Amino acid sequence: MKNALQEQLLKAGLADEKKLKSMKKERHLQRKQLGKKQKIVNEATVLAEQQRLEKVARDQELNRQQQAEREKRAIAAQVRQLIDVNRIAHKGEVAFNFADGTLVKRIYVNQKIHNELTQGKLAIVRDADSYALIPAQIADKIQQRIPDAIVLCNTRDILDEAAAEDDPYADYKVPDDLMW
Repeated sequence: MKNALQEQLLKAGLADEKKLKSMKKERHLQRKQLGKKQKIVNEATVLAEQQRLEKVARDQELNRQQQAEREKRAIAAQVRQLIDVNRIAHKGEVAFNFADGTLVKRIYVNQKIHNELTQGKLAIVRDADSYALIPAQIADKIQQRIPDAIVLCNTRDILDEAAAEDDPYADYKVPDDLMW
Protein backbone atom coordinates (compact mmCIF):
# COMPACT_ATOMS: atom_id res chain seq x y z
CA MET A 1 0.00 0.00 0.00
CA LYS A 2 1.34 3.38 -0.96
CA ASN A 3 1.55 6.55 1.05
CA ALA A 4 -1.71 8.54 1.07
CA LEU A 5 0.04 11.67 -0.14
CA GLN A 6 1.69 9.78 -2.96
CA GLU A 7 -1.68 8.41 -4.04
CA GLN A 8 -3.20 11.88 -4.05
CA LEU A 9 -0.33 13.30 -6.12
CA LEU A 10 -0.67 10.47 -8.63
CA LYS A 11 -4.44 10.99 -8.95
CA ALA A 12 -3.99 14.77 -9.39
CA GLY A 13 -1.36 14.20 -12.07
CA LEU A 14 1.31 16.15 -10.22
CA ALA A 15 3.64 13.16 -9.94
CA ASP A 16 4.28 9.99 -11.89
CA GLU A 17 5.35 6.48 -10.93
CA LYS A 18 8.88 7.01 -12.19
CA LYS A 19 9.42 10.09 -9.99
CA LEU A 20 8.02 8.36 -6.92
CA LYS A 21 10.31 5.37 -7.40
CA SER A 22 13.38 7.59 -7.73
CA MET A 23 12.45 9.50 -4.56
CA LYS A 24 11.86 6.25 -2.70
CA LYS A 25 15.23 4.96 -3.88
CA GLU A 26 16.99 8.16 -2.73
CA ARG A 27 15.48 7.89 0.74
CA HIS A 28 16.46 4.24 0.93
CA LEU A 29 20.06 5.09 -0.02
CA GLN A 30 20.19 7.90 2.53
CA ARG A 31 19.06 5.59 5.31
CA LYS A 32 21.50 2.92 4.26
CA GLN A 33 24.45 5.37 4.11
CA LEU A 34 23.70 6.93 7.48
CA GLY A 35 23.31 3.67 9.30
CA LYS A 36 20.83 2.65 11.95
CA LYS A 37 22.11 4.90 14.74
CA GLN A 38 21.99 8.24 12.92
CA LYS A 39 18.85 10.15 12.15
CA ILE A 40 18.02 11.52 8.74
CA VAL A 41 18.31 15.28 8.82
CA ASN A 42 15.30 16.97 7.36
CA GLU A 43 15.90 20.56 6.24
CA ALA A 44 12.40 21.63 7.23
CA THR A 45 12.81 20.42 10.80
CA VAL A 46 16.22 22.08 11.07
CA LEU A 47 14.77 25.37 9.78
CA ALA A 48 11.78 25.07 12.15
CA GLU A 49 14.13 24.46 15.09
CA GLN A 50 16.24 27.50 14.17
CA GLN A 51 13.13 29.67 13.95
CA ARG A 52 11.93 28.37 17.30
CA LEU A 53 15.30 29.17 18.93
CA GLU A 54 15.30 32.66 17.39
CA LYS A 55 11.78 33.26 18.69
CA VAL A 56 12.80 32.10 22.18
CA ALA A 57 15.78 34.47 22.12
CA ARG A 58 13.59 37.39 20.96
CA ASP A 59 11.02 36.63 23.66
CA GLN A 60 13.71 36.50 26.36
CA GLU A 61 15.14 39.84 25.22
CA LEU A 62 11.68 41.41 25.18
CA ASN A 63 10.96 40.07 28.68
CA ARG A 64 14.29 41.45 29.93
CA GLN A 65 13.47 44.89 28.50
CA GLN A 66 9.99 44.86 30.02
CA GLN A 67 11.40 43.85 33.42
CA ALA A 68 13.95 46.68 33.26
CA GLU A 69 11.18 49.16 32.42
CA ARG A 70 9.07 47.93 35.35
CA GLU A 71 12.04 48.30 37.72
CA LYS A 72 12.70 51.82 36.41
CA ARG A 73 9.07 52.83 37.00
CA ALA A 74 9.14 51.30 40.51
CA ILE A 75 12.27 53.28 41.40
CA ALA A 76 10.70 56.49 40.05
CA ALA A 77 7.61 55.83 42.19
CA GLN A 78 9.81 55.31 45.27
CA VAL A 79 11.57 58.63 44.63
CA ARG A 80 8.25 60.47 44.15
CA GLN A 81 7.00 58.99 47.42
CA LEU A 82 10.19 60.00 49.28
CA ILE A 83 9.86 63.55 47.98
CA ASP A 84 6.13 63.82 48.77
CA VAL A 85 6.51 62.47 52.31
CA ASN A 86 9.59 64.54 53.24
CA ARG A 87 8.86 67.82 51.43
CA ILE A 88 9.56 70.97 53.44
CA ALA A 89 7.46 74.10 52.88
CA HIS A 90 9.65 76.99 51.75
CA LYS A 91 7.62 80.19 51.65
CA GLY A 92 9.69 83.21 52.54
CA GLU A 93 11.18 86.50 51.52
CA VAL A 94 14.88 85.60 51.12
CA ALA A 95 15.90 84.62 47.59
CA PHE A 96 18.10 81.52 47.25
CA ASN A 97 19.81 81.08 43.89
CA PHE A 98 21.00 77.70 42.65
CA ALA A 99 22.15 76.21 39.37
CA ASP A 100 20.03 73.63 37.55
CA GLY A 101 22.23 72.49 34.71
CA THR A 102 23.13 75.65 32.83
CA LEU A 103 20.27 77.72 34.24
CA VAL A 104 20.31 79.73 37.44
CA LYS A 105 17.03 79.31 39.31
CA ARG A 106 15.67 81.16 42.32
CA ILE A 107 13.38 80.09 45.12
CA TYR A 108 12.20 82.21 48.02
CA VAL A 109 12.76 80.83 51.50
CA ASN A 110 12.98 82.12 55.04
CA GLN A 111 16.35 82.81 56.68
CA LYS A 112 16.41 79.55 58.67
CA ILE A 113 15.92 77.42 55.55
CA HIS A 114 18.47 79.53 53.66
CA ASN A 115 21.06 78.77 56.35
CA GLU A 116 20.22 75.06 56.32
CA LEU A 117 20.59 74.94 52.52
CA THR A 118 24.02 76.58 52.65
CA GLN A 119 25.15 74.32 55.50
CA GLY A 120 24.09 71.17 53.65
CA LYS A 121 21.28 70.16 56.01
CA LEU A 122 18.67 70.53 53.26
CA ALA A 123 18.80 69.67 49.56
CA ILE A 124 16.88 70.76 46.48
CA VAL A 125 15.41 68.05 44.24
CA ARG A 126 13.59 68.16 40.93
CA ASP A 127 9.93 67.18 41.37
CA ALA A 128 8.07 66.95 38.04
CA ASP A 129 8.04 70.59 36.86
CA SER A 130 9.02 72.26 40.15
CA TYR A 131 11.58 71.98 42.92
CA ALA A 132 11.23 70.60 46.44
CA LEU A 133 13.27 71.00 49.61
CA ILE A 134 14.05 67.81 51.51
CA PRO A 135 16.43 66.80 54.32
CA ALA A 136 19.96 65.80 53.27
CA GLN A 137 19.55 62.22 54.56
CA ILE A 138 16.58 61.70 52.22
CA ALA A 139 18.57 63.29 49.39
CA ASP A 140 21.22 60.60 49.90
CA LYS A 141 18.57 57.90 49.49
CA ILE A 142 17.28 59.56 46.33
CA GLN A 143 20.87 59.94 45.07
CA GLN A 144 21.29 56.16 45.28
CA ARG A 145 18.17 55.57 43.18
CA ILE A 146 18.11 58.44 40.64
CA PRO A 147 21.19 60.69 40.78
CA ASP A 148 19.77 63.17 38.24
CA ALA A 149 16.88 64.11 40.55
CA ILE A 150 19.19 65.96 42.97
CA VAL A 151 19.72 69.58 41.91
CA LEU A 152 21.61 70.91 44.94
CA CYS A 153 23.01 69.09 47.92
CA ASN A 154 25.82 70.82 49.77
CA THR A 155 27.84 68.42 51.86
CA ARG A 156 30.19 69.13 54.71
CA ASP A 157 33.09 67.46 52.85
CA ILE A 158 32.81 69.85 49.92
CA LEU A 159 32.48 72.88 52.17
CA ASP A 160 35.48 71.86 54.30
CA GLU A 161 37.53 70.91 51.25
CA ALA A 162 36.91 74.29 49.64
CA ALA A 163 38.17 76.02 52.78
CA ALA A 164 41.23 73.76 53.11
CA GLU A 165 42.66 74.43 49.62
CA ASP A 166 45.45 76.92 49.06
CA ASP A 167 43.10 79.85 49.14
CA PRO A 168 44.73 83.25 49.50
CA TYR A 169 41.46 84.54 50.97
CA ALA A 170 41.17 81.81 53.60
CA ASP A 171 41.77 84.36 56.36
CA TYR A 172 38.79 86.41 55.24
CA LYS A 173 35.40 85.04 56.21
CA VAL A 174 32.48 85.44 53.82
CA PRO A 175 29.50 86.99 55.59
CA ASP A 176 26.49 84.71 56.04
CA ASP A 177 24.06 87.39 54.89
CA LEU A 178 25.80 87.89 51.52
CA MET A 179 23.31 87.55 48.66
CA TRP A 180 24.28 87.10 45.03
